[in-house]
Amino acid sequence: MNQLLIFGRGYSGTAIADAAQAAGFAVTATTRAGETGTIRFDAADAAIRSATHLLTTAGPDGDQDPVLARYGAAIAAAPDLRWIGYLSTTGVYGDRGGGWVDEDTPAAPSQARGQRRLEVENAWSAFADRRTVDIFRLAGIYGPGRSALDDVRAGRARRLIAFGHKFGRIHRNDIARAVVAAMRQDRTIDLPLGRRVLNLNDDEPSESALVVAEAAALLGAPPPPAIGLADALPGMSPMARGFWAESRQVASAKTKAALGISWLYPTYREGLRGILAEELGQRSP
Repeated sequence: MNQLLIFGRGYSGTAIADAAQAAGFAVTATTRAGETGTIRFDAADAAIRSATHLLTTAGPDGDQDPVLARYGAAIAAAPDLRWIGYLSTTGVYGDRGGGWVDEDTPAAPSQARGQRRLEVENAWSAFADRRTVDIFRLAGIYGPGRSALDDVRAGRARRLIAFGHKFGRIHRNDIARAVVAAMRQDRTIDLPLGRRVLNLNDDEPSESALVVAEAAALLGAPPPPAIGLADALPGMSPMARGFWAESRQVASAKTKAALGISWLYPTYREGLRGILAEELGQRSP
């Protein structure tokens, strides 16, 4: 049986674990404290030895990757491991002044956080001489409990007006869909071993204010007040200011073609409606 080990059963990791189990994988996942149904991060040696597939959702810890720092040698020696996946970020493409990038665009991070991510991508890619390595570059993650709908309900939503400043996003169910599709490919037959870049970004990069307005309309609430980006910047955290300092549009057509999938939620409109349906107990894709 295929044995998947996930480092980090957080928001996305949980969705991936559920989808992988439904696809027939035996799944083990780590958390720092070893919550119910998981193992502790520092007790994963046996799981690595038996894994056929390994996915890490953990971001850099300072200047290093926590999984590689603790388990790099064990992963290199894992006898049955044939696939490695790493959840990275589209931030490695850097600022493109609103221009488009795709899977073949060279990474060019414009901030230190993006540079650290790229360095970790490259560290994981070192395993690609013997195993399949898929680097998933994720746009802004949203889904149940983590969307503009929650911000509108809590009264913290605001429509930041930055004309032409578009962002990509990806529903967590589409993250799970893509990861499982990648794991199920027999790369020894269908594709050569090695490193592959996959962009997980929906089909319509959009201005943040439009997403907030759509969420308010779905909830029957008035749109939050508009505020210009220049007026909002002084009150932002350094991380938020860094986010707004970059603008790019990310294409994922090559990823969908490579995996043989389409997005369950191709735009924020379907995504927000899907979240509402799930909250009402209706079946979600």
